[in-house]
Amino acid sequence: MTTTHRRLRRILLLALGLGSVSFGSVAHAQSSNDWPTKPIRFVVPYPPGGPLDTMARLLAEQVKPTLGQSVIVENRPGAGGNIGADLIAKAQPDGYTLVMGAVATHAINPALYSKIPYDAVRDFAPIALVASVPNVLIINKDFADKQSIRTLQDLVKYALAHPGKLNYGSGGSGSAGHLAGELLAARTQIKAVHIPYQGAASAKLALLSGQSEFMFDNLASAASLIKEGKVVALAVTTDQRSDILPEVPTVQEAGVKPFDIGTWFGVFATAGTPPAVIAKLYQAYSAALADPAVQTRLKQMGSNAPALTPIQFAEMVVQERQKYQELVKLSGAKVD
Repeated sequence: MTTTHRRLRRILLLALGLGSVSFGSVAHAQSSNDWPTKPIRFVVPYPPGGPLDTMARLLAEQVKPTLGQSVIVENRPGAGGNIGADLIAKAQPDGYTLVMGAVATHAINPALYSKIPYDAVRDFAPIALVASVPNVLIINKDFADKQSIRTLQDLVKYALAHPGKLNYGSGGSGSAGHLAGELLAARTQIKAVHIPYQGAASAKLALLSGQSEFMFDNLASAASLIKEGKVVALAVTTDQRSDILPEVPTVQEAGVKPFDIGTWFGVFATAGTPPAVIAKLYQAYSAALADPAVQTRLKQMGSNAPALTPIQFAEMVVQERQKYQELVKLSGAKVD
Protein backbone atom coordinates (compact mmCIF):
# COMPACT_ATOMS: atom_id res chain seq x y z
CA MET A 1 0.00 0.00 0.00
CA THR A 2 1.45 3.37 -1.03
CA THR A 3 1.74 6.36 1.30
CA THR A 4 -0.98 8.14 -0.68
CA HIS A 5 -3.25 5.10 -0.42
CA ARG A 6 -2.72 4.91 3.36
CA ARG A 7 -3.44 8.63 3.74
CA LEU A 8 -6.66 8.42 1.70
CA ARG A 9 -7.72 5.30 3.60
CA ARG A 10 -7.23 7.16 6.89
CA ILE A 11 -9.33 10.06 5.58
CA LEU A 12 -12.10 7.67 4.60
CA LEU A 13 -12.06 5.98 8.00
CA LEU A 14 -12.38 9.39 9.62
CA ALA A 15 -15.22 10.24 7.24
CA LEU A 16 -16.94 7.07 8.44
CA GLY A 17 -16.28 8.15 12.00
CA LEU A 18 -14.33 4.99 12.72
CA GLY A 19 -10.71 6.05 13.02
CA SER A 20 -8.75 2.86 13.50
CA VAL A 21 -11.60 1.03 15.26
CA SER A 22 -13.30 -1.85 13.47
CA PHE A 23 -16.75 -1.24 11.99
CA GLY A 24 -18.32 -4.09 13.89
CA SER A 25 -17.11 -2.97 17.31
CA VAL A 26 -18.38 0.58 16.82
CA ALA A 27 -21.72 -0.65 15.50
CA HIS A 28 -22.27 -2.66 18.69
CA ALA A 29 -20.92 0.05 20.97
CA GLN A 30 -23.47 2.67 20.02
CA SER A 31 -27.27 2.56 19.90
CA SER A 32 -29.31 3.98 17.03
CA ASN A 33 -32.73 2.80 18.23
CA ASP A 34 -34.18 6.31 17.95
CA TRP A 35 -33.01 6.83 14.36
CA PRO A 36 -34.56 7.57 11.91
CA THR A 37 -37.45 9.72 13.13
CA LYS A 38 -38.31 11.33 9.78
CA PRO A 39 -38.18 10.54 6.04
CA ILE A 40 -34.79 10.16 4.34
CA ARG A 41 -33.83 12.06 1.20
CA PHE A 42 -32.08 9.93 -1.43
CA VAL A 43 -30.48 12.04 -4.16
CA VAL A 44 -29.79 10.62 -7.62
CA PRO A 45 -27.33 12.98 -9.38
CA TYR A 46 -28.59 11.98 -12.84
CA PRO A 47 -31.88 12.29 -14.80
CA PRO A 48 -34.80 9.91 -14.21
CA GLY A 49 -34.95 6.61 -16.05
CA GLY A 50 -31.33 5.50 -15.96
CA PRO A 51 -29.92 2.46 -14.12
CA LEU A 52 -28.99 4.49 -11.02
CA ASP A 53 -32.44 6.05 -10.81
CA THR A 54 -34.17 2.70 -11.32
CA MET A 55 -32.14 1.00 -8.60
CA ALA A 56 -32.49 3.93 -6.21
CA ARG A 57 -36.28 3.74 -6.44
CA LEU A 58 -36.33 -0.03 -6.04
CA LEU A 59 -34.05 0.14 -3.01
CA ALA A 60 -36.06 3.01 -1.50
CA GLU A 61 -39.06 0.70 -1.30
CA GLN A 62 -37.02 -2.23 0.01
CA VAL A 63 -35.37 -0.36 2.92
CA LYS A 64 -38.56 1.35 4.09
CA PRO A 65 -39.78 -1.55 6.30
CA THR A 66 -36.35 -1.92 7.92
CA LEU A 67 -35.85 1.76 8.61
CA GLY A 68 -39.47 2.49 9.48
CA GLN A 69 -39.45 5.68 7.41
CA SER A 70 -40.04 6.65 3.79
CA VAL A 71 -37.02 7.13 1.54
CA ILE A 72 -37.76 9.85 -1.00
CA VAL A 73 -35.80 9.73 -4.26
CA GLU A 74 -34.89 13.11 -5.71
CA ASN A 75 -33.18 13.60 -9.09
CA ARG A 76 -30.66 16.44 -9.12
CA PRO A 77 -28.71 16.07 -12.41
CA GLY A 78 -26.06 18.37 -13.81
CA ALA A 79 -22.31 18.77 -14.30
CA GLY A 80 -21.75 15.06 -14.78
CA GLY A 81 -23.29 14.25 -11.40
CA ASN A 82 -21.34 16.89 -9.47
CA ILE A 83 -24.37 18.99 -8.54
CA GLY A 84 -26.23 16.16 -6.84
CA ALA A 85 -23.11 14.81 -5.16
CA ASP A 86 -22.25 18.25 -3.79
CA LEU A 87 -25.62 18.46 -2.04
CA ILE A 88 -24.68 15.47 0.11
CA ALA A 89 -21.10 16.64 0.61
CA LYS A 90 -22.49 19.79 2.25
CA ALA A 91 -25.52 18.25 3.98
CA GLN A 92 -25.92 17.81 7.72
CA PRO A 93 -24.09 14.61 8.75
CA ASP A 94 -27.16 13.00 10.27
CA GLY A 95 -27.97 10.26 7.75
CA TYR A 96 -31.14 11.93 6.52
CA THR A 97 -29.60 12.88 3.17
CA LEU A 98 -27.99 10.19 1.01
CA VAL A 99 -26.71 10.03 -2.56
CA MET A 100 -26.41 7.29 -5.15
CA GLY A 101 -22.80 8.05 -6.00
CA ALA A 102 -21.05 6.47 -8.95
CA VAL A 103 -17.71 5.89 -10.61
CA ALA A 104 -18.15 9.29 -12.30
CA THR A 105 -18.89 11.32 -9.16
CA HIS A 106 -16.31 9.62 -6.95
CA ALA A 107 -13.50 8.47 -9.25
CA ILE A 108 -13.57 10.07 -12.70
CA ASN A 109 -14.84 13.61 -12.09
CA PRO A 110 -12.26 14.53 -9.42
CA ALA A 111 -9.56 13.98 -12.06
CA LEU A 112 -11.59 15.23 -15.03
CA TYR A 113 -12.88 18.58 -13.77
CA SER A 114 -10.39 21.37 -13.16
CA LYS A 115 -12.68 22.62 -10.39
CA ILE A 116 -14.98 20.40 -8.38
CA PRO A 117 -17.03 21.64 -5.38
CA TYR A 118 -16.41 18.64 -3.13
CA ASP A 119 -13.71 16.19 -2.11
CA ALA A 120 -14.82 12.74 -3.26
CA VAL A 121 -12.97 11.05 -0.38
CA ARG A 122 -13.04 13.48 2.52
CA ASP A 123 -16.67 14.66 2.21
CA PHE A 124 -18.48 11.30 2.05
CA ALA A 125 -19.13 8.23 4.16
CA PRO A 126 -19.58 5.16 1.91
CA ILE A 127 -22.44 2.90 2.98
CA ALA A 128 -23.00 0.10 0.45
CA LEU A 129 -21.87 -0.83 -3.04
CA VAL A 130 -25.04 -1.45 -5.06
CA ALA A 131 -23.87 -2.55 -8.49
CA SER A 132 -20.77 -3.10 -10.58
CA VAL A 133 -21.51 -3.42 -14.30
CA PRO A 134 -19.03 -4.01 -17.12
CA ASN A 135 -18.80 -1.83 -20.17
CA VAL A 136 -18.82 -3.69 -23.46
CA LEU A 137 -17.03 -2.97 -26.73
CA ILE A 138 -19.65 -2.97 -29.49
CA ILE A 139 -19.22 -2.28 -33.20
CA ASN A 140 -21.49 -1.35 -36.07
CA LYS A 141 -22.91 -4.56 -37.56
CA ASP A 142 -22.63 -3.50 -41.21
CA PHE A 143 -19.01 -2.51 -40.67
CA ALA A 144 -18.30 -5.78 -38.86
CA ASP A 145 -19.86 -7.83 -41.66
CA LYS A 146 -18.12 -5.90 -44.44
CA GLN A 147 -14.68 -6.20 -42.83
CA SER A 148 -15.24 -9.70 -41.38
CA ILE A 149 -14.58 -8.45 -37.85
CA ARG A 150 -15.73 -10.88 -35.18
CA THR A 151 -13.10 -10.48 -32.44
CA LEU A 152 -11.22 -7.71 -30.72
CA GLN A 153 -8.05 -8.95 -32.41
CA ASP A 154 -9.77 -8.46 -35.79
CA LEU A 155 -10.66 -4.88 -34.89
CA VAL A 156 -7.15 -4.08 -33.68
CA LYS A 157 -5.63 -5.60 -36.82
CA TYR A 158 -7.92 -3.48 -39.02
CA ALA A 159 -7.21 -0.32 -37.02
CA LEU A 160 -3.45 -0.82 -37.22
CA ALA A 161 -3.74 -1.22 -41.00
CA HIS A 162 -5.94 1.90 -41.27
CA PRO A 163 -4.58 4.44 -38.75
CA GLY A 164 -6.94 7.31 -38.01
CA LYS A 165 -9.73 5.89 -40.18
CA LEU A 166 -11.93 4.54 -37.39
CA ASN A 167 -14.26 6.68 -35.30
CA TYR A 168 -15.43 5.72 -31.84
CA GLY A 169 -18.16 7.52 -29.95
CA SER A 170 -18.76 8.07 -26.26
CA GLY A 171 -21.17 9.84 -23.96
CA GLY A 172 -18.77 12.74 -23.59
CA SER A 173 -15.18 13.76 -23.06
CA GLY A 174 -13.84 12.00 -19.99
CA SER A 175 -16.72 9.52 -19.80
CA ALA A 176 -16.02 5.88 -19.00
CA GLY A 177 -16.51 5.06 -22.68
CA HIS A 178 -13.96 7.67 -23.71
CA LEU A 179 -11.43 6.50 -21.14
CA ALA A 180 -11.87 2.87 -22.21
CA GLY A 181 -11.23 3.87 -25.82
CA GLU A 182 -8.09 5.76 -24.88
CA LEU A 183 -6.84 2.84 -22.82
CA LEU A 184 -7.44 0.46 -25.72
CA ALA A 185 -5.51 2.78 -28.02
CA ALA A 186 -2.65 3.02 -25.56
CA ARG A 187 -2.46 -0.74 -25.00
CA THR A 188 -2.64 -1.68 -28.70
CA GLN A 189 -1.03 1.36 -30.39
CA ILE A 190 -4.05 1.88 -32.65
CA LYS A 191 -5.08 5.36 -33.77
CA ALA A 192 -8.83 6.07 -33.73
CA VAL A 193 -10.78 9.33 -33.68
CA HIS A 194 -12.84 10.00 -30.56
CA ILE A 195 -16.24 11.67 -31.11
CA PRO A 196 -17.88 12.88 -27.88
CA TYR A 197 -21.69 13.04 -27.89
CA GLN A 198 -24.20 14.49 -25.47
CA GLY A 199 -24.76 11.26 -23.62
CA ALA A 200 -24.39 7.56 -24.37
CA ALA A 201 -27.82 7.35 -26.03
CA SER A 202 -26.71 9.78 -28.75
CA ALA A 203 -23.45 7.87 -29.16
CA LYS A 204 -25.39 4.63 -29.69
CA LEU A 205 -27.58 6.26 -32.36
CA ALA A 206 -24.42 7.41 -34.15
CA LEU A 207 -23.03 3.88 -33.97
CA LEU A 208 -26.22 2.34 -35.35
CA SER A 209 -26.33 4.85 -38.23
CA GLY A 210 -22.69 4.24 -39.16
CA GLN A 211 -21.34 7.65 -38.09
CA SER A 212 -18.91 5.75 -35.87
CA GLU A 213 -17.55 2.23 -36.05
CA PHE A 214 -17.29 1.26 -32.40
CA MET A 215 -17.89 2.39 -28.84
CA PHE A 216 -17.67 1.21 -25.25
CA ASP A 217 -21.12 1.21 -23.67
CA ASN A 218 -22.60 0.19 -20.35
CA LEU A 219 -23.62 -3.46 -20.60
CA ALA A 220 -27.02 -2.80 -19.02
CA SER A 221 -28.04 -0.46 -21.82
CA ALA A 222 -26.24 -2.29 -24.66
CA ALA A 223 -27.49 -5.80 -23.90
CA SER A 224 -30.76 -5.49 -25.82
CA LEU A 225 -29.00 -4.20 -28.96
CA ILE A 226 -26.55 -7.09 -28.75
CA LYS A 227 -29.23 -9.74 -28.29
CA GLU A 228 -31.29 -8.27 -31.15
CA GLY A 229 -28.25 -8.49 -33.43
CA LYS A 230 -28.16 -4.76 -34.11
CA VAL A 231 -24.53 -4.48 -32.97
CA VAL A 232 -21.69 -6.96 -32.49
CA ALA A 233 -20.16 -7.38 -29.02
CA LEU A 234 -16.41 -8.02 -29.06
CA ALA A 235 -15.36 -7.88 -25.40
CA VAL A 236 -16.35 -6.79 -21.91
CA THR A 237 -14.07 -4.41 -20.07
CA THR A 238 -13.90 -5.96 -16.60
CA ASP A 239 -11.54 -8.74 -15.55
CA GLN A 240 -14.37 -11.31 -15.49
CA ARG A 241 -16.96 -12.28 -18.09
CA SER A 242 -20.57 -11.21 -17.63
CA ASP A 243 -23.20 -13.76 -16.67
CA ILE A 244 -25.64 -12.26 -19.18
CA LEU A 245 -23.11 -12.46 -22.04
CA PRO A 246 -20.98 -15.45 -21.03
CA GLU A 247 -19.87 -16.08 -24.61
CA VAL A 248 -18.24 -12.65 -24.90
CA PRO A 249 -14.60 -12.64 -23.71
CA THR A 250 -12.98 -9.96 -21.59
CA VAL A 251 -10.61 -7.46 -23.17
CA GLN A 252 -7.83 -9.08 -21.17
CA GLU A 253 -8.71 -12.53 -22.51
CA ALA A 254 -8.42 -11.02 -25.98
CA GLY A 255 -4.79 -10.19 -25.20
CA VAL A 256 -5.02 -6.53 -24.15
CA LYS A 257 -3.60 -6.26 -20.63
CA PRO A 258 -4.02 -4.80 -18.11
CA PHE A 259 -7.60 -3.68 -18.73
CA ASP A 260 -10.31 -3.45 -16.07
CA ILE A 261 -12.92 -0.69 -16.40
CA GLY A 262 -16.49 -0.91 -15.17
CA THR A 263 -19.41 1.22 -14.07
CA TRP A 264 -20.29 1.05 -10.40
CA PHE A 265 -22.60 2.91 -8.07
CA GLY A 266 -23.49 2.84 -4.41
CA VAL A 267 -24.98 4.62 -1.42
CA PHE A 268 -23.09 7.39 0.36
CA ALA A 269 -23.88 9.55 3.38
CA THR A 270 -22.19 12.77 4.44
CA ALA A 271 -18.83 12.48 6.17
CA GLY A 272 -19.16 12.66 9.93
CA THR A 273 -22.47 10.79 10.05
CA PRO A 274 -22.56 8.94 13.41
CA PRO A 275 -21.19 5.39 13.17
CA ALA A 276 -24.39 3.95 14.65
CA VAL A 277 -26.41 5.58 11.88
CA ILE A 278 -23.98 4.29 9.26
CA ALA A 279 -24.37 0.83 10.76
CA LYS A 280 -28.15 0.97 10.56
CA LEU A 281 -28.07 2.23 6.97
CA TYR A 282 -25.60 -0.48 6.04
CA GLN A 283 -27.78 -3.16 7.57
CA ALA A 284 -30.89 -1.84 5.79
CA TYR A 285 -29.27 -1.58 2.38
CA SER A 286 -27.48 -4.91 2.73
CA ALA A 287 -30.80 -6.61 3.47
CA ALA A 288 -32.41 -4.84 0.52
CA LEU A 289 -29.63 -5.90 -1.84
CA ALA A 290 -30.16 -9.51 -0.79
CA ASP A 291 -33.86 -9.38 -1.63
CA PRO A 292 -34.77 -11.69 -4.56
CA ALA A 293 -36.48 -8.89 -6.54
CA VAL A 294 -33.40 -6.68 -6.25
CA GLN A 295 -31.10 -9.59 -7.08
CA THR A 296 -33.12 -10.31 -10.22
CA ARG A 297 -32.88 -6.70 -11.37
CA LEU A 298 -29.14 -6.58 -10.70
CA LYS A 299 -28.59 -9.77 -12.69
CA GLN A 300 -30.57 -8.30 -15.58
CA MET A 301 -28.18 -5.35 -15.53
CA GLY A 302 -25.17 -7.67 -15.61
CA SER A 303 -23.99 -6.57 -12.19
CA ASN A 304 -21.42 -8.65 -10.39
CA ALA A 305 -20.93 -6.51 -7.29
CA PRO A 306 -19.41 -8.12 -4.20
CA ALA A 307 -21.00 -7.52 -0.81
CA LEU A 308 -18.75 -4.92 0.82
CA THR A 309 -18.74 -3.43 4.30
CA PRO A 310 -18.54 0.38 4.51
CA ILE A 311 -14.78 0.17 5.13
CA GLN A 312 -14.25 -2.16 2.16
CA PHE A 313 -16.38 0.11 -0.02
CA ALA A 314 -14.35 3.10 1.17
CA GLU A 315 -11.10 1.35 0.23
CA MET A 316 -12.54 0.51 -3.19
CA VAL A 317 -13.30 4.20 -3.75
CA VAL A 318 -9.66 5.04 -3.01
CA GLN A 319 -8.42 2.44 -5.48
CA GLU A 320 -10.86 3.56 -8.18
CA ARG A 321 -9.94 7.21 -7.70
CA GLN A 322 -6.26 6.44 -8.18
CA LYS A 323 -6.95 4.27 -11.24
CA TYR A 324 -9.02 6.90 -13.00
CA GLN A 325 -6.57 9.66 -12.21
CA GLU A 326 -4.10 7.74 -14.35
CA LEU A 327 -6.66 7.05 -17.10
CA VAL A 328 -7.84 10.66 -17.30
CA LYS A 329 -4.22 11.79 -17.55
CA LEU A 330 -3.67 9.23 -20.30
CA SER A 331 -6.74 10.44 -22.23
CA GLY A 332 -5.84 14.12 -21.96
CA ALA A 333 -9.51 14.88 -21.21
CA LYS A 334 -10.35 17.92 -19.08
CA VAL A 335 -13.53 19.81 -18.26
CA ASP A 336 -13.22 23.43 -17.16
